[in-house]
Amino acid sequence: MKKDILNRKDIVVLVDRFYDKVKQDERIGPFFNEVVKVNWTKHLEAMYNFWENVVFHTGNYEGNPMSKHQAMHQKRPMRMEHFSQWLSLFNETVNEHFQGKNAEAIKQRASSIGTVMQVKLFG
Repeated sequence: MKKDILNRKDIVVLVDRFYDKVKQDERIGPFFNEVVKVNWTKHLEAMYNFWENVVFHTGNYEGNPMSKHQAMHQKRPMRMEHFSQWLSLFNETVNEHFQGKNAEAIKQRASSIGTVMQVKLFG
C-alpha cells in the first residue's frame, strides 16, 4: 500500500519524478528544454516550495506562476492539449507513488490551477 503525501520529502519525490517525465515528454518537454531553457536546480526548488505550500500551507512560496506561463506562451503558444498532458503526467506520477487525502487534494489543486491558467491564457 502506498502512503499519503506527508511532508516536504514526499513533495520532493513527487516533483522530481514528475519533472523526470516532463523533460522526456515530446509534447511539453520542449517548453522547458528549448523555449525557456529552465535552470532545473532553481525551478525544482521553486516547485518544491510551491507544492509544499499548496498541500501544507507553509507560506514558503514566493512567485507568480501565471506571469511565468504568460511569458512562455508569448515565446511559443501553449494549447489545451499541453495542459492536458501536463495534468496527465502529474496525476500519473502522484498515483505511482502516493495515495490518500493529500494525494487526492494535490491532484485536484493541479487540475484547478491548470483550468485557471487556461482561462487566463486563452480567454
